[in-house]
Amino acid sequence: MSELQSTASGRPLIGCAGWSIPKEAAAAFPGAGSHLERYAAVFPAVEINSSFYRPHQPQTYARWAASVPQGFRFSVKLPKAITHEAKLVDTDDLLDRFVREAGELGPKLGCVLVQLPPSGVFDAAVVADFLPRLRARFPCMLALEGRHPTWFGDSATSLLREHGVTRVIADPPAGQPGPHVPTTDASYLRLHGTPRVYYSAYPRAFLLDVERRIAALARPGADLWCIFDNTAEGHSVPNALDVLRGVEVSAAA
Repeated sequence: MSELQSTASGRPLIGCAGWSIPKEAAAAFPGAGSHLERYAAVFPAVEINSSFYRPHQPQTYARWAASVPQGFRFSVKLPKAITHEAKLVDTDDLLDRFVREAGELGPKLGCVLVQLPPSGVFDAAVVADFLPRLRARFPCMLALEGRHPTWFGDSATSLLREHGVTRVIADPPAGQPGPHVPTTDASYLRLHGTPRVYYSAYPRAFLLDVERRIAALARPGADLWCIFDNTAEGHSVPNALDVLRGVEVSAAA
């Protein structure tokens, strides 16, 4: 397995869930190269969601890593076989397989994302056993999106902090009963689309608020991800481009 390391570059890692480029946004990208090469010429990061549904060969991850710039980072979603089917229990073999695969991203693996089902109730004993196993295999950033209200209580917050796992800031905030409570200095925003999850485009006023939130969340030496997951009708790319440009303009001012 290739060596893993944290990003900790201080640069906001703005991108999309997947690297498809809709026809309407094609002019913002180079014309030559694979979809990933063209995407990575503009965005600094991407979230791989397909790993949730099916395994990819180690050589596939290695090829992806080789096709992007040195500073580019991947976030990889933990397989549903671990999160939804095994429910985080007795997962050593599954975790070993996943690290053999996704570990081939090497230092370009910036984050492992754990998304739990809306029905997934927080169980302190299970989580206290699982998180060290995940951390032992992935010394990069870990982010967790719990979607049941029990994942937002004091016990869950304490365990996430203890193991250095970043609580995802999601829109819409499924299961979250109150304001976001951070668990690390790092941040991971996942913007799924509102009002229609995965489909809706975000209005400019919302995107300006995202830019302000990114500025407020920035911490020296801590990763800051902002991933648009409203991919079903191609809105993630233009929304992410707007935020990327806004953040870059603010940084240059």
